[in-house]
Amino acid sequence: MAPRKNAKGLSPAPSTPARRPSSVASSPEKPPGPLSITISPEEREVIKVNNYNVSELKNACDDALKRYLSRPVLFKQIHLHTDVRLALGWAGVFTAAATGLYGWKIDFEKSKPGVWVGFILYLVLTSLQTLYSYFVEGDTIFVGRRKTFSKRIITERITISSRTLPVSSSKLSLKPSPTNSPSYSLSINYVQSTSGGKSLLAKGRTHEAKEYSAFFDEKGVMAPEVFERWIGELVEAVMEGKGA
Repeated sequence: MAPRKNAKGLSPAPSTPARRPSSVASSPEKPPGPLSITISPEEREVIKVNNYNVSELKNACDDALKRYLSRPVLFKQIHLHTDVRLALGWAGVFTAAATGLYGWKIDFEKSKPGVWVGFILYLVLTSLQTLYSYFVEGDTIFVGRRKTFSKRIITERITISSRTLPVSSSKLSLKPSPTNSPSYSLSINYVQSTSGGKSLLAKGRTHEAKEYSAFFDEKGVMAPEVFERWIGELVEAVMEGKGA
């Protein structure tokens, strides 16, 4: 059947189907971030530390970060570094105990070669534990992973390192304040992938520091809401690729 002509006697141009948006240009799926979580006051515990003890301040922040990010809807914490250190430590303990027991039951002269082997093995294990903690684990305090399904399986991995930045000599004083308190420094790495890690969807990295006095009052009581909001903003920024 011939195409129908219009009033001017011209045949209309054949219609072309609308183009679908390219999937390459579409942004990767965005799983829920930490700020989407609502925590009731009953779920929080009172955390109090000594403001003059930097180790207590850092440990309290490290523990609060782990509790916050390891919630069921967020990331599942991976304890690989802890497991490796414990395995090497217990192996050293068993080696030392077995060597001592062997040297006690066997005649001294006959047990010398075995004791030397046990002693050298113990030194190797303890050295490996120390080297692993220093060069591999480093300042890492949290490694988390999350898998979500949105048309495909998406895997996220986040690694967070922390350390304390001391107060500069020009700001030293007896009483901690927002201007002279040591700082809690975080480095965050984030990777989002699919197909078993073969296809990279997004990645980000950021580094930020904030004074401990922003999270603890004069009595050393922690303000978890303030700390969690700061952590949540950093993590969501790095998830969106806005980190520096």
